[in-house]
Amino acid sequence: MKKYFLIFGLLLLSTFLYSQISVDSLVEVGIQYHDNGEFIQAIETYKTALDIEPNSPLVNYEIALTYMYSGDYQNAIKHSDKVIKRNDKYLLQAYLVKGSCLDYLGKTKESIKLFKKGIKKFGDDHLLYYNLGYNYYNIKEFDKAEEAFIKAINTKANHASSHLFLGYLMYEKNQRVQSLLSLHFFLLLEPNSERSQNAYNLLQSQLSGGVERNQEEPGKIDIFLSPDQLKSEFGTIDMMITILEASKSLEENEGKSDDQLFIENTTSFFKILGEHKTKENTGFWWDFYVPFFYLIAESEHIDTYCYYISQSTKETAADWLKENEKRVTDFAKWLSEE
Repeated sequence: MKKYFLIFGLLLLSTFLYSQISVDSLVEVGIQYHDNGEFIQAIETYKTALDIEPNSPLVNYEIALTYMYSGDYQNAIKHSDKVIKRNDKYLLQAYLVKGSCLDYLGKTKESIKLFKKGIKKFGDDHLLYYNLGYNYYNIKEFDKAEEAFIKAINTKANHASSHLFLGYLMYEKNQRVQSLLSLHFFLLLEPNSERSQNAYNLLQSQLSGGVERNQEEPGKIDIFLSPDQLKSEFGTIDMMITILEASKSLEENEGKSDDQLFIENTTSFFKILGEHKTKENTGFWWDFYVPFFYLIAESEHIDTYCYYISQSTKETAADWLKENEKRVTDFAKWLSEE
């Protein structure tokens, strides 16, 4: 009798192992389809895996993710809920997919509630904070969005999207210095993408803000800042940025290329910030960004930095980087040691 129980047990075990191998193999195929943008094929593959193991957290999460990318948000939520109900593996990922889909469906308040619940459940997670901030940004609750993006960055300093949208957000809030700092950091993390081009263009447009040529007196330049800018904690720095931009027209700067002027003004901007860092000037902006960029400005790598963050938009920068590969490598090594 024991012999038969042993045989029966082995059969059950082999059946389980076979099904598990089959499910894992199908998931690998589905992921490949997904990564290639073949969402229909990916979904069909995951459905086959679900026929074998309907309650698999992995398969339900993967199919939810693909449904989200394909624009089928209702089905994405349905399969995310299956993962959440099991309260086991891939739970955080399911929260992120469901929360995003709720936002895409216009249910942003429900999405915010879910992300807050996720933060209570999982603790500090940069993606939960980022998505929460993104939702607040979309409904123009800018102060709450700022708080969430900063928490995302404090949780994971190299999360590029959090720096990018914090830069956009501070631009919306008319806080130029903070926006420039965030955009600079984003461009260091992600220097050559479509998003980089938009970020770089916004950075440049803000640098030139507050300066206009006088229409009545062509040789005269008018400088202006809003009262809110002047009253802010970075009011002095804001004024100096405007003065630096106006100084481009001075005789001493004639003949300098745009690249040279960008390097000089960026160096001045970072150094002015560092020199204004005091015991009284504390908080995220002063403690996270300012010391870092001051180090770069004081280093021998400031030229490399400026060309590096400009490569998505300026051919001269891309060419310079190709011609100075060793300097780029040295900069990367220096960054890793700081």
